[in-house]
Amino acid sequence: MTTRYALYFAPAATHPLWIAGCDWLGRDPGSGAHGARGPHRDDPCRYGFHATLKAPFALRDGTTRPQLLAALSHFVDERAPFAMPRLAVAALGHFLALRPAERDATAASEPLRTLADDCVRLFDDFRRPPAPAEIARRLAAGLDERQRGNVDRWGYPHVFEHWRFHMTLTDSLADDALRAELLADAARHFADALAEPLRCEGVALFVEDAPGADFQLLRRFEFAR
Repeated sequence: MTTRYALYFAPAATHPLWIAGCDWLGRDPGSGAHGARGPHRDDPCRYGFHATLKAPFALRDGTTRPQLLAALSHFVDERAPFAMPRLAVAALGHFLALRPAERDATAASEPLRTLADDCVRLFDDFRRPPAPAEIARRLAAGLDERQRGNVDRWGYPHVFEHWRFHMTLTDSLADDALRAELLADAARHFADALAEPLRCEGVALFVEDAPGADFQLLRRFEFAR
């Protein structure tokens, strides 16, 4: 069995958006509590309510969980909280997600993009190179040349200028009418939570203890400055 780790953005546990997101997906990856889950959200439920900063990875040989925890503690000591862009429910490809509503959070000058870039680069020494089967699966996804290079170098195509902040809310939805119906449902569900100011206050470390297991929130690392 191979344990995998992921670096995520997750709202504070007391923030209405975290509560609404866990309720929508039917699972709180921090407390372990389960609730009623609506249809077409199995995959995001397994991964937990989050936005990816560094995609799931197994530890490279010679590295350990305590070393990763220590590196994360040092990482957040050098950073300060910042205001998040306003989010809204939107379609992203065939699935629904919470996305920045007004400004491009992926621009190189944005603190959110800087955080994601730093997570990809600075924690890559902990990442075990993916197995050939995983590389082949990722390369079969219709990637452009730069994204294929990202898979080769970083193990994941959607990094740096190809990174898009999103908090996934549904499985892939091929039916346009179903997607529109769920978008309206999600907009109602998240309306009050999205009206609250939101800050990025740290990085959340999630863990998948075995292939196919639910990702659990192992620890929140809060920015110190």
